[in-house]
Amino acid sequence: MAKYLVIVESPAKVKTISKFLGSNYTVMASNGHVRDLPKSSLGIDIEHDYEPKYITIRGKGDILAALRKEVKKAEKIYLATDPDREGEAISWHLMSALSLQDKKVYRITFNEITKNAVKESLKNAREIDMDLVDAQQARRCLDRVVGYRISPLLWAKIKRGLSAGRVQSVALRIICDREEEIDAFVPEEYWTLDAIFDIAGSKAPLIAHYYGSSSEKKEMHSEADADEIINRIRSKKFIVDDVKNSTRTRKAPLPFTTSTLQQEASKTLNFSTQKTMRLAQQLYEGVEIKGQGTIGLITYLRTDSTRVSAEAEAMAKDYIKANFGDKYLGGRQAQSQDEKKIQDAHEAIRPANIELTPQMVKNDLARDLLRLYTLIWKRFAASRMSDAVYDTTAVKILAGDDSFTVSASSLAFDGFMSVYKDDEDKEEPNVLPKKLNKGEELKLADLDKKQHFTQSAPHYTEASLVRAMEELGIGRPSTYAPTITTILGRRYIIKEDKNLYVTELGEVVNKMMKESFPSIVDVNFTANMETLLDGVEEGKVKWKTILENFYPDLDKSVVEAEKNLEQVKIADEESDEICELCGRTMVYKYGPHGKFLACPGFPECRNTKPFLEKIGVKCPKCGQDIVVRKTKKGRRYYGCIGYPECDYMSWQKPKTPEAERQG
Repeated sequence: MAKYLVIVESPAKVKTISKFLGSNYTVMASNGHVRDLPKSSLGIDIEHDYEPKYITIRGKGDILAALRKEVKKAEKIYLATDPDREGEAISWHLMSALSLQDKKVYRITFNEITKNAVKESLKNAREIDMDLVDAQQARRCLDRVVGYRISPLLWAKIKRGLSAGRVQSVALRIICDREEEIDAFVPEEYWTLDAIFDIAGSKAPLIAHYYGSSSEKKEMHSEADADEIINRIRSKKFIVDDVKNSTRTRKAPLPFTTSTLQQEASKTLNFSTQKTMRLAQQLYEGVEIKGQGTIGLITYLRTDSTRVSAEAEAMAKDYIKANFGDKYLGGRQAQSQDEKKIQDAHEAIRPANIELTPQMVKNDLARDLLRLYTLIWKRFAASRMSDAVYDTTAVKILAGDDSFTVSASSLAFDGFMSVYKDDEDKEEPNVLPKKLNKGEELKLADLDKKQHFTQSAPHYTEASLVRAMEELGIGRPSTYAPTITTILGRRYIIKEDKNLYVTELGEVVNKMMKESFPSIVDVNFTANMETLLDGVEEGKVKWKTILENFYPDLDKSVVEAEKNLEQVKIADEESDEICELCGRTMVYKYGPHGKFLACPGFPECRNTKPFLEKIGVKCPKCGQDIVVRKTKKGRRYYGCIGYPECDYMSWQKPKTPEAERQG
């Protein structure tokens, strides 16, 4: 009979870890949190030292009953929840919910779900770290008081179903500020001038760009400026004044953190932050690999560290030597220059075993899992390899006192780029049509002037918003994806072609938050709050002190806003559907399951309908519209709007008439 009980968070880990530990161990899952603050009330006793009131989460009774049954049998209990603040807090809640105070209880953590890591964690079992727990309690209670005090105000002044949050409101403000910057931007005119030279024996011309005088750079702000230069130099000789040959290195990238993984997966794979984290969670918890069983393929996915363990470093070194050769080995371990405090337990996101290449697991992984694993594997392998080296040539050409420049580069040694290339690395190298020598006269073929206008800052994408939040110190690796998902779900922002745009609702909510709660949406204030939470984790700050200092000002602001804020009416977007009960034009509403149609005559008329997205294709069976539908598990398919009278359906998107003609 099993003597030891190991409790993990996710059922997916149970199978993976069980096979490492043998028959003396029972592995069970808590399915995430088992206790939380109540949904029906604030759950924090403001009058009595901000004491939180935790209750068992609805639906967790059966799980806890099964765990209690095993607890009674076990000699030792190991709490193996995730290796971060939230995981530490879940272990602490399990202590209470399972009444483990008089039992032999140990906390274990592992950064990767491999046999060595799990076995090693048992040797290094420890007590629950209350500083980590308190940092999580502080975050949870801060988020609760902000959400539960401000959200009802938004319901009363704007519309029901809205929410405010300590991090989400700042993220919304960042996007709104960028939109205002774009709206206020005034483009400025500027011109460029290129000299095009015919080169004997070469089909390709040499193109040099105007720089300025021989000693300083000059701008052209109008066509007149460009024409003045053209008139001045057209009759001059164009002489090569200087040729500099050198080399430059392109440094190997750092391995992924949560933020950089989300950014790169968005740019190269077109994944949302939410999708990236969902797939990474599966890769971490374990995937069935033929001949090896269920194994965790990557290390823990929530981290801001670029550190790599000595064991992983040695494995990577051996792999690179064996498969690429000594000259491809990188130097000392790369480290991010601006890393903040990093928990020593955390590493960068990397493959658990570099020997398990994407090629070896391609038949075992679903397409998107494989694409993400490949990205992580290649980035880690590249991070341990040598820098790429380019041969560069910089040429200066004089026409009297005016100078033109041209530069060229070619890859001399690919280094890490033999494995991994980002957008910058994929740019075509610029090669000179022939070798140029100092004093050589060039034959001018043409002068090409072009008008340009300065561009505003771009709209945020999910990737650039994550980068901005990280740089500003807003939130932590675990919060980026849920924050973006929340403000998209609340319809404060919408996403079109990767870009994020603020809706009218988002503008109204942001304006109200800036007017009534300026500190909550202040970037510096929120970043400072993250620093204070780090202080709790380090044992330097008492967690309730943060609440004591924060809540009175919040309470005062809420009371004033209730008195002074005026109601704002936001009209619902009209559809082209007519309510068959009362004849009004139906409007779009948003609920927990997405978009639906509702009669604006509520409460007199309570008619609602599902929103069915038409794709512009007629049903081949009955001629009505084909619409997008979803199964109970959320998988998309295409069916006739006339269902159930017409039962046409297809998993593949039917072609539009135009596409069929072209195909």
